[in-house]
Amino acid sequence: MAPPPPAVAFATPLPMVTAATARRGGGLAAAASAFTPPAAAVVGRGRCHHAAASGAAAAAAAAAAGSAAATSLCMTAGSPVPLSEAAGCSVLGADANGAAWRVHKFGGSSLANAACFRNVASILRAEAKQVSTHKLFVVVSAVGGVTDSLEALVKAARDRSSGSHYLEGLDALREQHERLADELLQPGVRASFLASLSSSLRDIRDLLRAAWIARSASERISELVIGHGELWSAQLLWGVLRQGGDDSVAAAVGAAVAGAKSAPCSWLDARDVLVASPSLGRSVRRVVDWDSSRNKLMEWTRSNPTVLVVATGFICADPDGVPTTLGRDGSDYSASSFARLLCASEVTIWTDVAGVYSADPRVVRDAVVIPRLTYKEAAELAYFGARVLHPDTMTPAIDMGIPLRIRSTLDPEAAGTYVTAVVEGEAAAQADEAVSPRVSSSAVARSREMSGVKGFSTISDVSLINLEGTGMIGVPGIASTLFSALSSAGISVILIAQASSEFSLCVAVPGIDGETALTVVRRAFRAELAERLISSVELLSHCSILAMVGERMQHQPGMSARLFASLSKAGVNIRAISQGSSENNISVVVARSDEQRAVRACHSAFYLSDQTLSVGVIGTGLVGGTLLEQIQSQAASLRADFGVDIRVRGLATSRKMLLAPDALDLDSWADELATEGATVPLDLDAFSDHIRDATLPHAVIFDCTASEALSPYYPRWLAAGIHIITPNKKANSDTTAMYTAIRDAQQRLNTHFFYEANVGAGLPIISTIRDLLRTGDTFTRIEGVFSGTLSYIFNEFTPDTTFSSIVSRAASEGFTEPDPRDDLAGTDVARKVVILAREIGITVELADVSVKSLVPDELADTAIVSVDEFTRRLPDFDAALTEMAAEAATAGELLRYVGVIDVPAQKCTVELRRYRADHPFGRLQGSDNIVSFRTRRYDAQPLVIQGPGAGAAVTAAGVFADLLRLAAHLGAPSTAEM
Repeated sequence: MAPPPPAVAFATPLPMVTAATARRGGGLAAAASAFTPPAAAVVGRGRCHHAAASGAAAAAAAAAAGSAAATSLCMTAGSPVPLSEAAGCSVLGADANGAAWRVHKFGGSSLANAACFRNVASILRAEAKQVSTHKLFVVVSAVGGVTDSLEALVKAARDRSSGSHYLEGLDALREQHERLADELLQPGVRASFLASLSSSLRDIRDLLRAAWIARSASERISELVIGHGELWSAQLLWGVLRQGGDDSVAAAVGAAVAGAKSAPCSWLDARDVLVASPSLGRSVRRVVDWDSSRNKLMEWTRSNPTVLVVATGFICADPDGVPTTLGRDGSDYSASSFARLLCASEVTIWTDVAGVYSADPRVVRDAVVIPRLTYKEAAELAYFGARVLHPDTMTPAIDMGIPLRIRSTLDPEAAGTYVTAVVEGEAAAQADEAVSPRVSSSAVARSREMSGVKGFSTISDVSLINLEGTGMIGVPGIASTLFSALSSAGISVILIAQASSEFSLCVAVPGIDGETALTVVRRAFRAELAERLISSVELLSHCSILAMVGERMQHQPGMSARLFASLSKAGVNIRAISQGSSENNISVVVARSDEQRAVRACHSAFYLSDQTLSVGVIGTGLVGGTLLEQIQSQAASLRADFGVDIRVRGLATSRKMLLAPDALDLDSWADELATEGATVPLDLDAFSDHIRDATLPHAVIFDCTASEALSPYYPRWLAAGIHIITPNKKANSDTTAMYTAIRDAQQRLNTHFFYEANVGAGLPIISTIRDLLRTGDTFTRIEGVFSGTLSYIFNEFTPDTTFSSIVSRAASEGFTEPDPRDDLAGTDVARKVVILAREIGITVELADVSVKSLVPDELADTAIVSVDEFTRRLPDFDAALTEMAAEAATAGELLRYVGVIDVPAQKCTVELRRYRADHPFGRLQGSDNIVSFRTRRYDAQPLVIQGPGAGAAVTAAGVFADLLRLAAHLGAPSTAEM
């Protein structure tokens, strides 16, 4: 049995240090020597621009990137990196074996429990194997939630909180860390850690008692207390990494670094080397003293070499040696600062997300991890809400051109997001290919690569302050007065927009500051308001800012146009616009209620995700059911090839409806619709509200019924931003008032109304009419066989047969409606004639159409004559039609039931006519439809369209084609891009 490993000695944490003890040469530096275990040290590397030792080409590329960062990025305050820092790299850089540093930072969510600690250890072991030429410098945050708990303890002690006593909070922290130690550490290591924990908790208790007595807590006391979380987590991880002897993670790292003769692992209290002072500018974060910190680090490296360091994030010391912190998100800043001091080759920020997403994945479920970002792009996205990185935490690494990578502890195999300096031209393309190789040649994939947009981010809950007035034009100091007033009130300006005429000036501020901002601005301009030089100062609350980010957008024309068009198509109004001359960021202000829909619409418009359509189908009979089958069969290929994501979220019959929060399973929709309890009674308002989901950019309702009851809903749906697709002829052949109301409603939100299947099922009849009109042609006559049922009947009817027998056969074969009179009356054809007449600009009502019905007057009243009686008595009236057929045959002609639009006469008729056998109408077969367009261009020989004009499959296909036509209008790539 192997002997137990030696115990790890954890020294007692630092006592509170005063300025006096620091001046006497004691304090932090003296206490640190007792706190640090033997052989604890840090080692840096010798090259400033992260040129890897693995090849000249990589080194050259990296050096170029570093140079670009140093010379072209204007993101940080202060002077460029001094020459003394480059000289320091020769001491802190790569060792004699060429091993350089890589910095890894693990946040609180990555250290939330014992399993997370073990996962971090596994990640570091894997990193050592993959990158054997690099030493590891690990920066850790406190265990998740501990910093907040410590901060709450200071407040509870200072305020003498009645709700919770600070001693109870201390006990909870003790129990939390003791449980972690019990689960993670072996007996000897655990005993040493627990002794250190108890000692530090006693110190914290004394500090909190002093705050309780004094009813106050200085900043120094507060920061000393809240910085202990990182000390505890670093000690825990250090113990975990050292356990296991030759099988430990520390041993694995030491073995991976060829020729390493240093201590395999050590841990570092960052207060021993990291010195920071309050900013002389307006930054709320302390600024690292690079010269002092580098000297301290160099002193450590000379005496204590190592290949693996576990360092505390967040905490540091001030120039007097007093413990302090770097502020919120300080651990990221610590990692970036150590990377700069060590001239590291890379910084990896480990978190609980896979990287920087192209949009918030909670809003856009198809958001993707951005494989590569420039520093500028990362800063823009971070500022506008993508809080994986805080913008100013990256500054130290940016100054040295050190790349950053964001990776997930939940999926350590994933590459994450790589953030580096600007890489232009071919080098950028090669870098993108290396980080994220192309896996698809589809139109969507190619469009995504060419869009120039990296992602979208938002700031919720902002308010707009808008100044307007003719007295502002040409008057200097208006903007200065505005910003001074807001600054004096401590209000930050998020966005600025001004008209070039200087008539108006608009700024966005945090929503919580809106009313205050309005008050201070009106006060600042009270004289101008009184004199009417400024006509108004208005507040617009409940807004959101949407930012589109991409450094290559400046090379792509039409970016703004596509952004604005995508918002317009989603029914989102833009309230303000802001864009810098660099075109790295285009920001718009929208209503907060439109935020999610706006993000989804823009994200899909630039092919960063699928064009998502929220779909509802009313009517699940033959046509509706066939449509659902066609959507189901094509859904996968449409999404893969065209980026169209069709989500059927609701189905409705005449009595009930079935709703789904995301999408219905189209393999089992019929069973679900029939299941008792799965549906609710039909409520068309509730149905449309559900389909028009605020989180989805586009909503579509299919009316696959033959009902007139839905027509009044069309204007309401269109005005609400819902697109409509239908084969139902009733709305388009309703009154002229209804027809006009539908078109007027479309204009409000630029919604679409598609109805190609109204006439000719899937035949391109209506679209052909529109194409002819748009190209300047004019119509003189439209004539056609528009009923598949009547086409079949008269193609089969000859003088040798009877009309009634053909009608019975058509009914038995499913060509007619349940009541054949619905077809024979000619009303259906008349509706189609009305629709086509209106398309070419003729104002006509259904009652204006002259219709010759094929139903005998004696059998027309459906209330008196049943279907069975009609079928039984119809042979009594065969003689007249048989005679007409015989006369036509004698003349070499055939009977056809047609609709005719005589444009010069402005007359529409539906009747039985005779055509020669060699006429296109005479050659018609089966149930085909045929239409003849005679126009100014097609005069001598008309344009003829012929094909199946009836049947569930072709009708559903026509409706489905309208859906794809809608998707193209909304921004999906066309087949031309395939």
